[in-house]
Amino acid sequence: MNAFSEFLVSSLIVFGALFVLLGSVGLARLPDFLMRLHAPTKATTLGVGALLLASAIYFSLTGPGVSLHEAAIVLFLFITAPVTAQLMAKAARHRQKKSEADQ
Repeated sequence: MNAFSEFLVSSLIVFGALFVLLGSVGLARLPDFLMRLHAPTKATTLGVGALLLASAIYFSLTGPGVSLHEAAIVLFLFITAPVTAQLMAKAARHRQKKSEADQ
């Protein structure tokens, strides 16, 4: 690997790790469920995507061919994370409305 590709891979790893950390801190520190749901859905998904991109670049440059395993994981993650978050948010809003109606 040349210096540029090493810099690119290491930059993506640091970028991804910072976003995963940001999403994890948001999950722990934000005050209510809907806010806590937003942090890992957005920041952590971006962080894991960057880490998987770094992995794909590294193994494509050092291996015998193009590494596409990471692309399948990224595709699955980017499809399921927003759908899951939306369903959890709908359930939380429904539960809030039900508890407000009971009072």
